[in-house]
Amino acid sequence: MQKYLINPNQKISKISKDIYGHFSEHLGRCIYNGIFVGEKSEIPNENGMRCDVVKALKEMGIPVLRWPGGCFADEYHWKDGIGPKEKRKKMINTHWGGLVEDNSFGTHEYFELCRQLGCDAYINGNVGSGTVAEMSEWVEYMTFDGISPMAELRKKNGREKPWKVKYFGIGNESWGCGGNMDPEYYGCLYKRYNTYVRDYAGNEKIMRIACGPNSSDYHWTKEVTDKVKHHAKAISLHYYTLANDSWSNKGSATEFDTKDYYRTICKAYRMEELINNHIAVMNSVNPQQWVQLVVDEWGTWYDVEPGTNPGFLYQQNTMRDAMVAALTLNIFNKHSDRVIMANIAQTVNVLQAVILTDADKMVLTPTYHVFKMFKDHQENTLLGSYITTDEIKAKEIGKSCPQLIESASVDKDGTIYSTVVNTSASKFSRIKCQVADTKVKSVKAEIITGDIHDKNDFKDNDIVKIEEFTDFKKHADGFTACLPPCSVVKFIIEK
Repeated sequence: MQKYLINPNQKISKISKDIYGHFSEHLGRCIYNGIFVGEKSEIPNENGMRCDVVKALKEMGIPVLRWPGGCFADEYHWKDGIGPKEKRKKMINTHWGGLVEDNSFGTHEYFELCRQLGCDAYINGNVGSGTVAEMSEWVEYMTFDGISPMAELRKKNGREKPWKVKYFGIGNESWGCGGNMDPEYYGCLYKRYNTYVRDYAGNEKIMRIACGPNSSDYHWTKEVTDKVKHHAKAISLHYYTLANDSWSNKGSATEFDTKDYYRTICKAYRMEELINNHIAVMNSVNPQQWVQLVVDEWGTWYDVEPGTNPGFLYQQNTMRDAMVAALTLNIFNKHSDRVIMANIAQTVNVLQAVILTDADKMVLTPTYHVFKMFKDHQENTLLGSYITTDEIKAKEIGKSCPQLIESASVDKDGTIYSTVVNTSASKFSRIKCQVADTKVKSVKAEIITGDIHDKNDFKDNDIVKIEEFTDFKKHADGFTACLPPCSVVKFIIEK
């Protein structure tokens, strides 16, 4: 039996709700047909936004939404997406599919979506192909409440009052699709662009995000942190979990064996190593810790589903993805002292999506149910916790990783939420939890579980879902439980 300790006396850090953020790019069917169908669509919508998708995302607890990219951000010119839709410029989306982008979803539509979702805005600006003036004017257009050319233009387009922009990303993947820059050059360029991202009177201070590293590029982190440490709230980290090591052969989202499964799980656990190492590098040049970390692109990336456009990055979603999501969110919780936001890629129909759509049909993926289960952690206080665990070995990559991973938090009323993941494909795990110095009044629990290949699709859309979990026994100071293989369990502990 594995020992699990939760210490309510050890209150570590606040778990920002924005750790549970999402990412929507003009890519494939994420925005168009996935979220936005237009006001004239026969699919039920409010101001063009799919009612079913908005309702599901609200129930899941979406706190912040990143837009318009991604690689698309550095070829996006915001003035193309304002004004009467019939007059908006059309362009070729050179990054994703080579299709015509008609710009019918632009700044006003994005903020309308945020309004319907009740979430905060994370805008990614164009450094790769845009100018300082263009970025400065966009910020003015969105946030200035006064007399100015951009404020007047916003009013002319139907919006009297400015919007709130919580986060603003200055460039995206500037080491790659955002301009193929060196870190020293980007760091200096960041400071130039950032100077003109104004904080206008009456608006909350915008949290500026600098482009951080790709995976384990610690040199990029060191150089950029050194340049931006007085000017940025955080730098971003991008890390995708691949089943295989090759970007040209990433493996199938649904057709995989147990070896592929464990290889994927162990690669997902690498997020812990990356966060620890990048924070250590950041601290070496910024010991005052002015600069925090955001992980604004993460998730699984497989080969696209057969017969679909390769540029649309459409993939199915199984219990394997649920395991990746759950273990990653537990890692983020445990690093909530420095990780202030994360954004899974991407919200609908792209990569590790929480929702899939087909015309008027909608499917909630296993990953969706993980986010919904974990939403009780948002804005709670992280508690000290520790669990003993067996190791899983992935011989093909010479790695081992924990079978179990957990995190625990407490809300303002004293209720404790514990999320425990059993990543084994075949082994049950018995755990004995002790809540230190606490008399436990009651325990309730819920579970997501299934075979590693289980998925929801348009024929069977509720194979994977959240259900009540009863295979546990309450004790005076905790509980014992038997966790099924490939499962995520949330315990709600009242004291």
